[in-house]
Formats: sequence, C-alpha cells, structure tokens
Amino acid sequence: MDKNRAFNIIDRFPEAKVLVVGDIMVDHFIWGNVRRISPEAPVPVVDVGRDEMLWGGCANVMNNIHTAGGQVFLAGVIGDDVTGQTLMKEFRQKNIPISGIVVDSGRHTTLKTRIVAHNQQVVRFDRETRTAISPDCIKKILHNISELADHLHTIVISDYNKGVVTEELLNGIREIAATKPVRVCVDPKRSDLSFYRGFDVITPNHHEAESALEIEDLNGNESGKAELIREKAIHLINKLHLKALLITRGEEGMSLYESEGMVTHIPTQARAIYDVTGAGDTVIGIFSLCLAAGATFREAAEIANYAAGIVVGKVGTATVSREELRRSV
Repeated sequence: MDKNRAFNIIDRFPEAKVLVVGDIMVDHFIWGNVRRISPEAPVPVVDVGRDEMLWGGCANVMNNIHTAGGQVFLAGVIGDDVTGQTLMKEFRQKNIPISGIVVDSGRHTTLKTRIVAHNQQVVRFDRETRTAISPDCIKKILHNISELADHLHTIVISDYNKGVVTEELLNGIREIAATKPVRVCVDPKRSDLSFYRGFDVITPNHHEAESALEIEDLNGNESGKAELIREKAIHLINKLHLKALLITRGEEGMSLYESEGMVTHIPTQARAIYDVTGAGDTVIGIFSLCLAAGATFREAAEIANYAAGIVVGKVGTATVSREELRRSV
C-alpha cells in the first residue's frame, strides 16, 4: 500500500464511528520483583512495586479505537461491584458513551489479575461470571445498537466467551445490520466459527483457525500446504457467507482471505516481542477503524498489522496512538 494512502486512512480516523459489543473486562497488573522464596511454601515472594488497572476484553478493543482517534461506542454487561463502578467512572471521564452498558447485579465484572515479576507473569487469577446474560440484558443491548445503527460505519463483536455474546444477541445484530450500510467484524472465541455466520469479517488467531480449517500447524512450510489452506479458507468463507477471513499468525504476521479468492500474506512488523497480551484486541480494533475510515479489507489488514507490531513491543495491555501508527508506517 502506498504510504500516502495509509496516511489518508489514518487521518480520517476522527470521522469514523465504531460500536464495540462484547465482554467488558479489567486487566489488573501487579508489578514487582522476586528476591527470595517463601519460608511457608516453595513459592516466590513478590515485593510489589506498583499496580495498575487497564481496560480489557472488548473494553480494550474500544480503548484501541479511542486512543487512535476514532469515535467509539461500547455495549456490554458489567456487575454492580467496585470494579464495574470504577469502569463507569473512567468511561465518563474520557467521554466514552455508556448508554449501551448494562449493569447486572447478579454478575461479577470480569477482573483478571496478573502478578508480574521481572517482566514475567508469576500467576494470574480471575474473578468473573461466565453464564449467558439474561434475555433482559440482551434486549437492552440490542435496543442501544438499533438506536445507534444509522450513525455507525462498523460494528465489532469481541467475544471472550464470558456470556455476553449469545446466539440471541448475534441474531439481533444480524437483523439490525441487514438493513443498514454497516460492516460487522468479529473477534471469535468459539472453536465452531459457524456461530458467527453471516457477518463481514472474522479474525481468528492461527490456533483458532487450525481448528476451524482442520489443519495442523497453520504456519508449517510443507509442500502444497499454502494452497490447501487457501482452498479451505475460501470454502469456509463461502459456507459462512462471509466477505473475508483475517488470520493472525503471531510471529508470521497475518493472512487475509477474501471471498473472491484473493489471498494476501502480510509479514509481521514487530521489531521486538515482549508481551502479546491484548494484541488481538489491537488488530480487530484498528482493522475495524480502518474499514470505518474507508479502507479496503487489505488496506485495513496492513495498517492493523503495523499496530500489532507496536503493541507487542510493550509490556501489558497496550494501545496505539495515531502518531505512533504514522511513524511505524
């Protein structure tokens, strides 16, 4: 892609309107150092230096779009707890619309706590509710999406399999999107990608794609494998009535398969990889933002690849600014 064309897309981010719907989470990082082993048990003792609470799950997708300058809306469910209340306060402070966020007193706001020593995770513990959200919550989310739909360019469904992205919710989004000029992108979590049939783009990582395409080691170099992957990817696209399949492949970059049969392999732009936490959120966030700014699937994938190359060089859940993205391009 021509550099000036990339700059033109990035410069249009402030005009792009994206809705992110899915599992709202918080990533809690506790940073410290290990200098001794506990006398109580053979485990390291972490001397805590600092901790931070970062937006995770679909909130991190939203944050990537917001940091890059896009107009973003968020829809999902949180609990009536301290974590949820803190999130709502932070969203208001950053002028993030919260009308699509439903508070359910019967659920926990998903909180993932990671203890990190010397830039290595020591342990992670989760507090969350993974059961499907109630019909009332689904109704409220769909009502919000319906009210916003006329003003949106792209909808992102960020599924972390915590109970928000249900079949009923997806059916409702399909009905709304069918009557609007809006593209729908999905970051999947289910192994059966047919759950997300009928949307524009699905962005599985290479492990999820291996399961969906029934191919071992997607990044392998065996003779004829590339053509086999292409055939199966195009078959899946046609079977699920998609327009494209974007597979993120870690250190191998990403591959875009389009319904017309065109394949684009994009090598990684990462100069160093310190932490892949949240990299998938960055890809789907910047990809959808590029589409909303008028990019083609290939252009959006190339710019999202630059963004991914930036965030994996940072420790912890990270985002990318427009200036960082321009410098990388």
